[in-house]
Amino acid sequence: MTAPQAPLAERLRPQTLDQLVGQQHLTGKGSVLRTAIEHGKPPSMILWGPPGTGKTTIAGIIANTLQVPFYTLSAISSGVKEVREVIADAKEGSRAILFIDEIHRFNKGQQDALLGAVEKGVVTLIGATTENPSFEVNSALLSRCQVYVLKPLNEEDLLQLLTHAMRDDPWMRESKVGLKETAALINISGGDARKLLNLLEVVVDGAGEGAVITDEKVMEIAQQRIALYDKKGEQHYDIISAFIKCIRGSDPNAAVYWLARMIEGGEDVKFIARRMLILASEDIGNANPNALLLANACFEAVNKIGWPESKLILSQCATYLASSPKSNSATMAIGAAEQAVRQSGDLPVPLHIRNAPTKLMKNLDYGKGYAYSHNYEKNFSPQEYLPAGLEGTTFYEPGKNAREEELRKFLRSLWGDKYNY
Repeated sequence: MTAPQAPLAERLRPQTLDQLVGQQHLTGKGSVLRTAIEHGKPPSMILWGPPGTGKTTIAGIIANTLQVPFYTLSAISSGVKEVREVIADAKEGSRAILFIDEIHRFNKGQQDALLGAVEKGVVTLIGATTENPSFEVNSALLSRCQVYVLKPLNEEDLLQLLTHAMRDDPWMRESKVGLKETAALINISGGDARKLLNLLEVVVDGAGEGAVITDEKVMEIAQQRIALYDKKGEQHYDIISAFIKCIRGSDPNAAVYWLARMIEGGEDVKFIARRMLILASEDIGNANPNALLLANACFEAVNKIGWPESKLILSQCATYLASSPKSNSATMAIGAAEQAVRQSGDLPVPLHIRNAPTKLMKNLDYGKGYAYSHNYEKNFSPQEYLPAGLEGTTFYEPGKNAREEELRKFLRSLWGDKYNY
């Protein structure tokens, strides 16, 4: 029993909105997007959601419904040249749809190349992204598009897909396989329809004709035949967790190993750099302020360079962060301060440190008694900055490392016993 050349997820790809599973808030009867499609006037849009939730399928359904030219580009392999070629073709014909997968990977220049054609209606742009478009799509292009948020498929949706596959796909019917248990299939898929269907196909192919599919059988076959690194699945989170914990634990050797696993697995370079940028403050902080500068430089650099050269920049940053002294004092400080805010409520700002831009505010003693620090010795005046009820509360406790011990001594020389330094 040989599986067809096209994957199961592709063979079962919906052709109409009624065949689409999930996303009823967007494509159900009376929804805004469905109404726009049925009226033949869908706007340019960004479809934002997790993998396998129907972004590519919705784009195809729109083009199929409108019967217009449908161009597809991948932001991984296409550049400004390909964008301009599509726009030139669209100008010569009727209204066209341009679908760009992973549009968040387009740089500013590539996104700018779309602006004129989108604004003039030469193409209706449909961009797909797993990343927040507010951060990844430039504001000029974003303002010309509607953003639609797709949700992960729930268990009911996934069970419906499994039933559809077993009933309607000719190869699945011929396999005469019984589906006794579904929990493992659903758990491994993580709400990703494409992953669910392709996993089902792998399991059925591995189990053989007439087999009964159980959770145990799914786990056995999946562990043998699924790729070592799935950048959208459970290992994506397990390996980035291991990577971060190795850096936090000051082990550059283990850190660079897990970095290599992510690189070989095709992980998003910006995802790795973003996590190191967070760690630089969360786990190193004032023990070595240069860590944040290097991590930020790393993030900027990999955005400009891309693969494969970015692995050198990531390796430099990861080994530096892992070899740096550690402190979570800044993390603990903001956590303690947030807790105080939640417990104490909206405490009034002390009058002497309020802003007083108007005469009325000055008459109400706003800013009265404020001591301008630079007018005093050591550029310091020992006045109260916290609201009444929180005087003397220590939120920032310098860590036990060389850099922060210097800060501790300096703060103690200013404040004496007021704070717990």
